Amino acid sequence: MSQPSDRLRALREAVRIAPDDASLRRLLGDALLQAGDAEEAEAEFRATLRLDPEDATARLGLVQAFRAQQKLSAALVVLEEEARAGRGGPEVQLLLARLLLETGEASRARQAYEAAVAANPAMADVELAARLGGVRAGPAAEREPAGAEARDDADGAVHVERPGVGFKDVGGMDALKEQIGLKIIHPLKHPEMYRAYGRPIGGGILMYGPPGCGKTHLARATAGEVDATFISVGIHEVLDMWIGQSERNLAELFKQARDQAPCVLFFDEVDALASRRSDFRTSAGRPLINQFLSELDGIDGGNDGLLVLAATNAPWHLDPAFRRPGRFDRVLFVPPPDVPARAAILEILCRGKPADRLDFDKVARKTDGFSGADLKAVVDLAIERKLTDAIRTGRPVPISTDDLLKGAKDVRPSTREWFATARNYVMYANEGGLYDDVKPWLA
Repeated sequence: MSQPSDRLRALREAVRIAPDDASLRRLLGDALLQAGDAEEAEAEFRATLRLDPEDATARLGLVQAFRAQQKLSAALVVLEEEARAGRGGPEVQLLLARLLLETGEASRARQAYEAAVAANPAMADVELAARLGGVRAGPAAEREPAGAEARDDADGAVHVERPGVGFKDVGGMDALKEQIGLKIIHPLKHPEMYRAYGRPIGGGILMYGPPGCGKTHLARATAGEVDATFISVGIHEVLDMWIGQSERNLAELFKQARDQAPCVLFFDEVDALASRRSDFRTSAGRPLINQFLSELDGIDGGNDGLLVLAATNAPWHLDPAFRRPGRFDRVLFVPPPDVPARAAILEILCRGKPADRLDFDKVARKTDGFSGADLKAVVDLAIERKLTDAIRTGRPVPISTDDLLKGAKDVRPSTREWFATARNYVMYANEGGLYDDVKPWLA
């Protein structure tokens, strides 16, 4: 019998004798995870946390067990809670960066990675930084992502880039592209026509829907489509512990975006900055929301040429004032990709990779409910299998349709959790038909 099996056997016996010993259960969970039994490891880590809810090591073990089973949404929930509570330090931020990248949220992944390295430079990972692209290496240096111009402004306060992607790099979403075209792209391409009718060039669009369905990618592609600068704003770039500083940070971001016009200013997880004012038990968060509304109105500076895009997974938490005309007056549902869109996404993901007559339509029909991030996980799993063969044979082995289908069986669609949460809001809090676009998907 192998040594790992001996250890597992001993730990199982110890837990049988002392089932209420949290430390023993955590050790068993670690051993099971190392042995590749992620499902049983998850059960042990859950049992550990029932016995000792403050066991941070068990929480991170649970995250690793979720990740091994491709339960990425569940893993993110635990990690984001750890980060919000300030537990785990840079190690949590680094793991959060890896998970966000796996779910297709590259912008937030970069922010988490930069936070980890800023807190502890020893956390730097050259390979991960290269995959993220555009990661700030320090106050005076920054990596430039392939196919894009990226720089910090003079005082290093904001990350400005000129994306090298456009709508051709976004699979599906034709209806969304059309609406964004009417609201944003056509005014910039035909400014004289809009000015003749007294229409401003700019405006705001709020995108909502399940995570991993391409909201950030679509925002970046919008900037690339009109050759505009792109500024992606994360929560940590606005929120500050000192009274009044968060409002000043937000005002400065808008000022820099106006200076860069035409510019797409993108707020990810905007619900963290624009929650309902009635939800605040104290008045501490209300000035920031009022400042945000003032900036959208262009009170302290015209917003001509400034395109404000925002994304959220929880639109029901936003203050209704943000949806008034002139602010986020277009609210667009970004659904999981349908069959043609999934085929298009798979084709984009497989570009430039050795492949053997892939039947993207066949794979698309077998991946109902998959987000773009889920499809990326499918392709990554297929590539991992082929890399093993390629290393053994010494030559690249083409990816086949069967490889993609096998990968699809190992990935669970992450959008179903979101629809389960959204159902109550769609059914019982759908003022003015705001969430009518979600209804067909609940069936």
